Parts: sequence; structure tokens; C-alpha cells
Amino acid sequence: GLGFNIVGGTDQQYIANDSSIYVSRIKKDGAAYLDGRLQEGDKILAINGKALKDLRHKDAVELFRNAGYHVSLKIQRRLQPQNGPVGHRGDGESGGLPLAAILVPGLALAATAVWILLRYRQRM
Repeated sequence: GLGFNIVGGTDQQYIANDSSIYVSRIKKDGAAYLDGRLQEGDKILAINGKALKDLRHKDAVELFRNAGYHVSLKIQRRLQPQNGPVGHRGDGESGGLPLAAILVPGLALAATAVWILLRYRQRM
């Protein structure tokens, strides 16, 4: 498969008054995960040039199942988080490095420096 799940459609609206198709989950180590461009919460506008407008959920699923080996998706990236069951990676974050990515190496470096200083003072 393509390695992701979808929600939405005219019969299963994920967002009120919006029958669009959305990515609900990216499967770890699946094709979409390995490609890295698709994100949970993305709205899928078209697959292989076929617009996903006014489709029932099961009809959209069939389009994905029959998409073939080379798949082209036209998507709209979600700009703001919305309530719902979709898991979001990075929504609401300001971007850049997570705080832990800076603190952990910084603390390790500081601990190493203190250890070296103490060892140096013992030898004097």
C-alpha cells in the first residue's frame, strides 16, 4: 500500500461542512513515511490528476488502492491545528530545534568540562 490512512468524504466528513479527504495516519516504514513529504493532517486534493472532490469515503479509498506503482498526490498542507482524532507532528510548534536537542548535549558538555577540571586540579 501507500503507507497512510485517510479520513473524510461526503458520507464521513472529518471536518464539519467539508467533505475533503485528509491524511489521518502515516504508517511507520510505509511508502509515505519513507518518502517523507506527506504529513498527517494534509488535505489530499487529487491523486494521479483525479480530483478528490465530492467523493464518498469508500470511493476515495478505491482510487488510492488502484493508483498503481507511481503515485502523484496534490495536497494542501494544514496551517493550523484542528480538533479531531488526527495525530499531529509539529503542529503548534515554532519550528527550529526542540529544546531537548540543545539542552542534552549542552549538559553533557558541561558535565565533561567539570570532570576534566576536577581531574586536572587533582593532579596539581
